[in-house]
Amino acid sequence: MSVLNPFSKLPGLNTANILLVESEEQFQQSLADALVEETAATVNVRLAKSLPLPLENEEDRPRIDLVAFIINLTSELSFQSAEASLKFLDPGYFLGKVCFMVTNARNTAVPTERLDAVRKLAASLHCPLLFAEDQTPDGVTNATERLLSILKVAAGLVPMTTALYLSSLTRCTVPPDIDQPSFD
Repeated sequence: MSVLNPFSKLPGLNTANILLVESEEQFQQSLADALVEETAATVNVRLAKSLPLPLENEEDRPRIDLVAFIINLTSELSFQSAEASLKFLDPGYFLGKVCFMVTNARNTAVPTERLDAVRKLAASLHCPLLFAEDQTPDGVTNATERLLSILKVAAGLVPMTTALYLSSLTRCTVPPDIDQPSFD
């Protein structure tokens, strides 16, 4: 098991490669199907439950342009799996090639502490935090469009824009009062 490195392989021409990491695979497959339908560029989608990736296909594996961690807020295991997988990423990925996508944020059964923990994690790593609706086809389409815009930049398909520049514009920030008790 090795650390995934963003610059160990050459990029493909007009190709973007994304790794979707989700421990429960609920939203992962529908998002992957929608991403592959992109026509402006070739989008290759790799799916994983967690990191590290197995060593046996490492030489055949393409360069991964973006790693998207999908976190289901109704499951504590989903957050823990994403958090544990982060140590298997090379620090170069945190220069605009990692994002977090959260599902079920509107669910009233979700503890606010879990959402705060995800926000703190994304803010501490200077990564974008996207919210997605995984229950409706429109929600999947909207999540796909947002993820594609970040993926195209991370893959170098958008002229005059770098992943690090986009990351500095879209990174998650934590308000200073997040640790204060709420008055709900």
